[in-house]
Amino acid sequence: MAQILLNSMGNDHNDYIKQQVQVKNPNLDSMEEDILYHFSLSTKTHNLPEMFGDIKFVCVGGSANRMRAFAQFMHQELKLPGNPKDIGDICEGTDRYSMYKVGPVLSISHGMGVPSISIMLHELIKLLYHAQCRDVVLFRLGTSGGVGLAPGTVVITEKAVDYSFRPQIEQVVLGKVVTRSTELDEGVADELLQCSSEIPNLPTVIGNTMCTHDFYEGQGRLDGALCSFSHEEKLEYLRKAYEAGVRNIEMESTVFAAMCRVCGLKAAVVCVTLLNRFDGDQITSPHDVLVEYQQRPQVLVSHFIKKRLGLTA
Repeated sequence: MAQILLNSMGNDHNDYIKQQVQVKNPNLDSMEEDILYHFSLSTKTHNLPEMFGDIKFVCVGGSANRMRAFAQFMHQELKLPGNPKDIGDICEGTDRYSMYKVGPVLSISHGMGVPSISIMLHELIKLLYHAQCRDVVLFRLGTSGGVGLAPGTVVITEKAVDYSFRPQIEQVVLGKVVTRSTELDEGVADELLQCSSEIPNLPTVIGNTMCTHDFYEGQGRLDGALCSFSHEEKLEYLRKAYEAGVRNIEMESTVFAAMCRVCGLKAAVVCVTLLNRFDGDQITSPHDVLVEYQQRPQVLVSHFIKKRLGLTA
């Protein structure tokens, strides 16, 4: 079966073997060419090991503009030569996703919702396999609605949970439901929390993240085109979520956690809260405040990356 070998963080050879990441598809070995259609890349037309073999950190987020800005930010943080504004979109041949490479960091947009990010993840994981990458850590950077948290709080996800607060995702395969665990790497989460304590004015917590199928009804909003529940029913649901350890709500974390877990990739979800859902449904903070909030996960993950690379004092 096709697999990615990832270096262990330790020195023990057995630990190294345990870190093997498997692409769960035996059909890949018999394919003459693998077309990563939504990336506009292919194993025949591109030298993927040469292009991506040095990647150690992959950061994904919904917005193409935000991930381009993150790539430019990382270019400055890593003190790389050249103008950050000249970083090109590797996926310019398609309008589905955007991808930027900055040294050992890959920054990719994934759109909104589980279907969009899952397509991207299939092709990303195959890309890492074909490029023979090792020791890769994946991050989802995003925004979210807080549950009992002040706006601007960064949430490092402990477990990504579904609408019933279960750490799992149900994927339908050939008409059958396949259930996959959505637990994330505890060591990476703890390391991120430690990094947050080294950055001033960066309120950060570890908690569960609820992943929903949409922005409105699935998240208990009262302001959508459709609403069949009362304000009291909404608050009761949010209270149950809070009691279950949920601290924020978004729309991609379960499939991100599940696919990374199945393939043995270390991963973390880092999202900032734009509002406290107990206080309302609409995002009313001024634009400049929201921009600063959205930069907080980027600042935290960049600090993590620089520490891993030995670039911090």
